[in-house]
Amino acid sequence: MIKDIRDKAHISHKDIIELNFIRKPGVYVFRKYHKQGLRSQIMELLDPDDVIKENRGEIINGTLFFPRAMPLKMLRIFKIRFDSLTEVFEEIRKFKFIEKYLPSDCYAKSEEFIVDYIWNGNRDFILCGLQEYVAGEILNPWETTGLNQLEIFFDGISIKRRNALKMSTDQLVIRFRKNVEKFIKSVKKMILEANYIPDFAGLENLLVTPVGDIKLVDINNVSRVSFGPDIRLDDKGYPVCDKSIEAISILEEKLLDKPIDKTETLYKIFLDPLRMKDVSDLEEIFHRSLKLTTS
Repeated sequence: MIKDIRDKAHISHKDIIELNFIRKPGVYVFRKYHKQGLRSQIMELLDPDDVIKENRGEIINGTLFFPRAMPLKMLRIFKIRFDSLTEVFEEIRKFKFIEKYLPSDCYAKSEEFIVDYIWNGNRDFILCGLQEYVAGEILNPWETTGLNQLEIFFDGISIKRRNALKMSTDQLVIRFRKNVEKFIKSVKKMILEANYIPDFAGLENLLVTPVGDIKLVDINNVSRVSFGPDIRLDDKGYPVCDKSIEAISILEEKLLDKPIDKTETLYKIFLDPLRMKDVSDLEEIFHRSLKLTTS
């Protein structure tokens, strides 16, 4: 019996090439990405020649190197089971809000597609995405200690690529802060106009690139924003809307070096101390349930 790909805890190249909607013989090598989302299986698409070099090595100037194969794209296979194509298109529509409101250099581009999935005589449709691979360092809003030390941060990012752009560390810091300001302004506009917000609370959802861009890479959890007293939870029970707005406030304060305006509409509602206490309690419940599920 073949297990449904959406239910597998661990997937490999073999699992992917056995899927009925993957072209055979395969053109790419598939490797499990180190981060697996709650909503999707994530695989790297690799050039077979790059994988050979990674495993066998290559001699450069008389020295043997084993360069890691870098992904050409990222394949996402949604774990969600949709009852109708209408639900699938609604999920895709959420991603379109990111495309509409965020600058094109602030998120990982993705081409969504629906496939006819067959296994064990069963038939279903699955939503997939072929996403841009973004190389960069993790920008974790909750690690507030290092966020205001941008000079040190950029000194550790890809010196070779930075020099190719002929940008000093100071220039990169200035460029990055401008990009963060543009990013936050666009996010706030999306929240207030469309009433939707991406997930900024996850530990690896935001990256900083070597050229000073801020990139949203987890584009598949876009939640509706409720401005009322009720704290909205996502389909996994996480208060993602409130935590994402809190994360944005931290980035604004630490990266732009500006105090938070608690009279601003978003912050007045979502950074209210009593509300934040309730959100913290809900977050704790979520993490406890997640541990029980994975144990």
